[in-house]
Amino acid sequence: MASQAVQLRIEDSQVVMDNGILQVYLSNPAGFVTRIQYNGIDNLLEALSEIDDRGYWDVVWSEAGSTGTTGTFELIVGTSFNVITENEEQVEISFTSKWDPSLKGERAPLNIDKRYVMLRNSSGFYSYAIFEHLQEWPAFNIPQIRIVFKLRKDKFHYMAVSDNRQRFMPLPDDRLSERGKVLVPPEAVLLVNPVEPEFKGEVDDKYQYSSENKDLKVHGWISSQPETDPAMGFWVIIPSNEFRSGGPVKQNLTSHVGPYCLSMFLSAHYAGEDIVLKLQPNEPWKKVFGPTFVYLNTLLDGDDSLELWEDAKHQMNEEVQSWPYDFPASEDFQMSSQRGSVCGTLLVRDRCVSDEYIVAEGAYVGLAPPGEAGSWQRECKGYQFWTKANEEGYFSINNIRSGDYNLYAWVPGFIGEYWNNAVLTITPGCEINVGDIIYEPPRDGPTLWEIGTPDRSAAGFYVPDPNPNYINKLFVDHPDKFRQYGLWERYADLYPNEDLIYTVGASDYTKDWFYAQVTRKQEDGSYQGTTWQIRFNLDDVEASKIYKLRLALASANVSELQVRVNDPKQDPPLFSTGVIGKDNAIARHGIHGLYWLFNIDVPGILVENGVNTIFLTQTMASGPLALFQGIMYDYIRLEEMSANSNKMVACG
Repeated sequence: MASQAVQLRIEDSQVVMDNGILQVYLSNPAGFVTRIQYNGIDNLLEALSEIDDRGYWDVVWSEAGSTGTTGTFELIVGTSFNVITENEEQVEISFTSKWDPSLKGERAPLNIDKRYVMLRNSSGFYSYAIFEHLQEWPAFNIPQIRIVFKLRKDKFHYMAVSDNRQRFMPLPDDRLSERGKVLVPPEAVLLVNPVEPEFKGEVDDKYQYSSENKDLKVHGWISSQPETDPAMGFWVIIPSNEFRSGGPVKQNLTSHVGPYCLSMFLSAHYAGEDIVLKLQPNEPWKKVFGPTFVYLNTLLDGDDSLELWEDAKHQMNEEVQSWPYDFPASEDFQMSSQRGSVCGTLLVRDRCVSDEYIVAEGAYVGLAPPGEAGSWQRECKGYQFWTKANEEGYFSINNIRSGDYNLYAWVPGFIGEYWNNAVLTITPGCEINVGDIIYEPPRDGPTLWEIGTPDRSAAGFYVPDPNPNYINKLFVDHPDKFRQYGLWERYADLYPNEDLIYTVGASDYTKDWFYAQVTRKQEDGSYQGTTWQIRFNLDDVEASKIYKLRLALASANVSELQVRVNDPKQDPPLFSTGVIGKDNAIARHGIHGLYWLFNIDVPGILVENGVNTIFLTQTMASGPLALFQGIMYDYIRLEEMSANSNKMVACG
């Protein structure tokens, strides 16, 4: 039996896309998704909400010169509707909004073209948008761009964001004041009197379900299964990371209590103001976000409802393999024929590890706009393309949009960043082989001692069990136990009288190095910075020697890390980072934010034969959120250098 052709119905106040599998209703000309009919259900979206609060694009923006990550929340409201493509195989429609100077201060200075696409025999629909800022328009900032779907709370109760992060979820009513207690930060709510007693005593917080971009390809909800209706799944599929900012390990929100289902394109979460898109005076900008795919599925008789998740993953793989899509009609979306590829082999040269080149297996290799080492993790205006090197260090990056890029990489197990400042210009159909590229990580001499494993995360350190009064049952005995609420408060429980002391050769960083150097609450309710100590032995000390301390941080939030050697009152300290970071990863249950690397010369005159102590002081502890000021370490290493600081001590 032939499938139904795609149909488009245009009415006075709404537009309907219909392919016989589902019907999608959009307000005209605003372009809000107001109704999704599927599998005999009149609307999968929350009909109790206003029509502009069910399925929508939004942007948060602020005036040029503004600081922070907040601003004016603005729904993207179309003012003009156009049919782009209409045939039996495909419908593509456009809702545009135009900016002009009379709107200055009232609306973000952007032209926005929202597109929706429905294909024949497809159990879902696509959405993408083209954002454009003209050169002569005012400078301004954009902290956030996203798509939001708000589903029916009476139907969708089971949420899945990964194989090991899925569960029945509380109701939005449980977060209201009569049923829940708002915690700090306010996104976290203790469920005191939930509708369903099974959730009593749990903490609900949307940030517990964040994912890294590289893993954030499909997430969504499964409906409860009454006797009369088979279970259904509502899924957001993100087939590519090219249009998301911050690179492969940037963390973003997924789904959460509402029930909400998000496509995050730009956000400051886990990065802070460093990743706010700031358009300068006379700076033109245009970017295509998406398409992303809303996929709907339903059970066959007798199947386990979790089969819907497995099917959604299968569909996600199909979408990924189909990227870049061949159906978007906008000339701003580049088809496969307009793109190019880059391949090569990444090797590591670290003479203190091996006399031979080391294969960079598992390295993350990417193209991002020209910048400097590590700039990709703060980049938010252009496109990025990443892959992982195979067991031979070989990498291949395909379907790269035309344009100019630098090549970036980092290698798990080694500190620092690879960056090549040569501009790679991608042209349609090009195939660039960069050959063997060599990464030489920072190294001045043999390792005297090290703490942790360089992987840009604090996950290898000690993550405590949560306070039993503030748990999320999903993360009990879970590899992501760092997602539990309130772990920062456990530091004072474990170290009630003095701060952490780590003894090289005796301590075990998986048990004795707390995952975050946080502040300590005082009896008067204020907070105080903390000083951690690393004790270690040195032999054959010479005053003329130089030692190198490598400090790799996985996160920093309004923190200043001061380093002193053998004198806790050393003034000034040997080294200070200055006040760095606003990634707020501690409060948002992340195990990393942005990566920092500091390389510090330690003069031999400061150390002595026998026991030495490095004092690491995080000084910042002020303001209403002082409890979240702190840092997470990735890795610490002390190297021995020669008496001439320009020469490396031979390894081996």
